[in-house]
Amino acid sequence: MQLITQEKTNWKFLLIIIILTILVDGVTLWHTIKLKSAYQSLEINKSKETSLTEEELRERIGQMILVGFRGTEISDESYITKVIKDLKIGGVVLFDYDVPSKSFPRNILNPEQTKKLISDLQSYSSPPLFIAVDAEGGKVNRLNQKYGFLSTLSPKEMGQNEDIKITTQEAEKIASELKELGFNMNLAPVIDVDINPENPIIGGLGRSFSSNPQEVVEHAKAFIEAHKQQNIITVAKHFPGHGSSKDDSHLGMVDVTETYKEEELIPYQELNREGLLDVVMTAHIINRKIDKDYPATLSSNFLQEILRKQINFKGVVISDDMQMNAIASNYGFEEAIIKAINAGCDIIAISNNSPSGYDEELPYETLDIIYRAVKESKISIGRITESYSRIYNLKKQFGIIQ
Repeated sequence: MQLITQEKTNWKFLLIIIILTILVDGVTLWHTIKLKSAYQSLEINKSKETSLTEEELRERIGQMILVGFRGTEISDESYITKVIKDLKIGGVVLFDYDVPSKSFPRNILNPEQTKKLISDLQSYSSPPLFIAVDAEGGKVNRLNQKYGFLSTLSPKEMGQNEDIKITTQEAEKIASELKELGFNMNLAPVIDVDINPENPIIGGLGRSFSSNPQEVVEHAKAFIEAHKQQNIITVAKHFPGHGSSKDDSHLGMVDVTETYKEEELIPYQELNREGLLDVVMTAHIINRKIDKDYPATLSSNFLQEILRKQINFKGVVISDDMQMNAIASNYGFEEAIIKAINAGCDIIAISNNSPSGYDEELPYETLDIIYRAVKESKISIGRITESYSRIYNLKKQFGIIQ
């Protein structure tokens, strides 16, 4: 009797072992299949990425370029029409004043003309363009009252009102006008903290809402939300903060190593946390405590480590104008373009509106530089695809691409 019981126990034990073995083998097989599938998926994606045609690669690069040009009206023979068709650029930026010739007008004469120009620009482009303008309010507003556009308060004046409704009203006025004209991108708001009120390019021009970062957040929030209601993309600038600087990056390199305050990041952190940052513009400022060699626009320490990882920003990064002297006087054009993209800039701004002159070859040169850099493995195809995806998704999100 005891022997029979022992045999039953042994058989039960053996049966359990067999079942466990089958289960372990099954799980192992499942993991193997899943792992193999994942590798195959990676290989397919990698294959798709590396099998882009020359035309597809150039078109993706073209979407990464924002161009400035001369002209208040266009036709089939216009320079910018040719650029749009040849390069499939992602967008254009309009100005009222032409800096190289020190003359008016450049693109903007009055509301009727501007609306027609924008409509004509879009008619030549597929996919549709970003049509950008600086409409911060106050002194930095290409849609000036003297041309027949609406009068607006400066950000400083908005910020001096404790009632956020004033900022909302001003922003609604700006956004509605932009929408009516056909713009889809406002290179605003400035979310620099007014740490140095004598700063010639921020505080001195009344471009900051406040010296208090939390007040900057509240006013910027109202500004951005008013634009979102009109489906206008806002571009928060100038990352990581230009408010503490003593100099103007249009004129040369700006070193904020000894003046920069950590609180200048607060507006980016808070607005991103609330899902209000769609595009961030970089600043041509250098902080040697973060990157001893390169300004923020060309620095992965700023754009990857701080903006992407620390702040967790997932949107589009656009450079400030790459022809500003902070860049042009210190780096070769090719070096700067490659550095900016590898650092994390998704859109390269070539305004062609600087004291260095007007050069119609610059958009072509920019695309060729990026294309050659990809072919020479100085920029990865993955980096181009990453930027292209962000740009495409942004255009889709705001209804620019249907």
